[in-house]
Amino acid sequence: MSFGSFNSQQHQAKAEINVVPLVDVMLVLLVIFIITAPLLTHSVKIDLPKASSNPNITKPEHIEFAIREDGSLYWNGVLTPKETLVARFALEAKKDPQPELHIRADRLVHYEKVAQVMSDAAKTGLVRIGFVTEPASN
Repeated sequence: MSFGSFNSQQHQAKAEINVVPLVDVMLVLLVIFIITAPLLTHSVKIDLPKASSNPNITKPEHIEFAIREDGSLYWNGVLTPKETLVARFALEAKKDPQPELHIRADRLVHYEKVAQVMSDAAKTGLVRIGFVTEPASN
């Protein structure tokens, strides 16, 4: 704000924004929203019936698949030839719910053998593949 001066020869327009009306409008809008916000929630009181039940959780079966260091393959503990894997994976992939494939590989198994088993399972449609490990001992 500027005050008048005794020197009236220079009259220039002030280039300041007056923010007081803006603040007033914003405060009024804030009060309006505070008052009307609780009125916007519509709730209907319903007396729902009470029932107690235990959830029926069905866990899909899983396939314990083991690979030993020498390359031998075990399907749920039974020695399985490599040639029958694709057919067995395809049969399991058609089940509903689809079983999980839990791969337990020996520590010294080459990654190529594990990757081949995973590839065969994925090609046949098995999508739930996981690894089983032993916890590290300290």
